[in-house]
Amino acid sequence: MLKNSERFFKVYSTLPIEERKNPIIVINNEPISWQLAHEEVNNQTKRGEKIIKLLIE
Repeated sequence: MLKNSERFFKVYSTLPIEERKNPIIVINNEPISWQLAHEEVNNQTKRGEKIIKLLIE
C-alpha cells in the first residue's frame, strides 16, 4: 500500500496543468490549491500533513 504522500503525488502527477491551480480544500478560511498542497506535502510541513489527512478523510 502506498503511503499517503505517495498517493497524493501519484494523483497530482496525472492532473492537467490548469487543474493544479484550482482549490481542493479550505483550511482556516484559506483555499488550498493543488500547487500549494504539493509544495506543503513535498516540504513535509505541518500544513502538508493536515492537507493529506483532510484529503484522505
